[in-house]
Amino acid sequence: MSTATHPVEPFVHPALFYADIDQYLAGTVSFIRAGLAAGEPVAVAVPGENLALIQDALGADGDSVRFLDMRDAGRNPGRIIPGVLRAFADQQAPGRRVRIIGEPIWAGRSPDEYPACAQHEALINAAFQGREVTILCPYDTSRLDERVLADAHATHPVVIPAGSAAEVVSAAYDPDGVVDRYNLPLPPAPGAGPEVFGTAFAEDSLSAVRRLATDHGARLGLTGTALENLALITAELTTNSVVHGGGAGTLTVWPQDGYVLCEVRDKGRLADPLAGRRPPAREQRGGRGLLLVNLLSDLVRVHTGPEGTTIRSYLGR
Repeated sequence: MSTATHPVEPFVHPALFYADIDQYLAGTVSFIRAGLAAGEPVAVAVPGENLALIQDALGADGDSVRFLDMRDAGRNPGRIIPGVLRAFADQQAPGRRVRIIGEPIWAGRSPDEYPACAQHEALINAAFQGREVTILCPYDTSRLDERVLADAHATHPVVIPAGSAAEVVSAAYDPDGVVDRYNLPLPPAPGAGPEVFGTAFAEDSLSAVRRLATDHGARLGLTGTALENLALITAELTTNSVVHGGGAGTLTVWPQDGYVLCEVRDKGRLADPLAGRRPPAREQRGGRGLLLVNLLSDLVRVHTGPEGTTIRSYLGR
């Protein structure tokens, strides 16, 4: 393996492999302190237990660091680019390098969540291409399975092996391949039943469908903000189907594993993998529907292809 040198591309995206707490802190704390010494704004978005370790190790040096619990801020991987990484990087002065630690994949991520996590890690590269940003992504080699670690080599152009401080080029780097590989058909929604609401819709029925879906969400136990979010998600997804997905679609709402799921299927094809993850320009009209869905949902899964697109939103009860 050869030591990596950064290409002309200003965006740097290494994966940090670690086998224990000492290796984790050696890699993350040195990364943070190097950024602070260079006058770079630094943010750390990792699971809460790791956040506490880093804060304790930094001491007073952490006073100027932005800390976020990724279990909350990044529970939906589709929210991380717009709501965590871009939200921090875009606040900084133009031309100033930004340094971020993002740990979106940890032991305990569910099988439903992981494909969205892998696609997120792959899409970071396109989302930040050309920007003066460094994003370090830690991976726990003692608790994550081999598939996850192999995917990390494919989603990061450079990696830092466990116990090392040197970056090496990843020979397996293939972010587009990861996006395609995890563009998986979603399991069919359940059929008719007392806990399942399903209907076809078109432009003339959007208002009624939104009301019926929200009423069903209330029967399933959603209240307050979560119920309001279901109404907004239903409105955005069904409207997108009418405008971009062939003018019609099907909507299904049902409970699963402590969540209420809202799924919309239509005949359109989602051509831009970053749709819903790229904050629109202030002057841009429209283009905020999928972004809103990502920001409001606890998880979003997407499958798109020649036959159409399925978007499934998860809301915790």
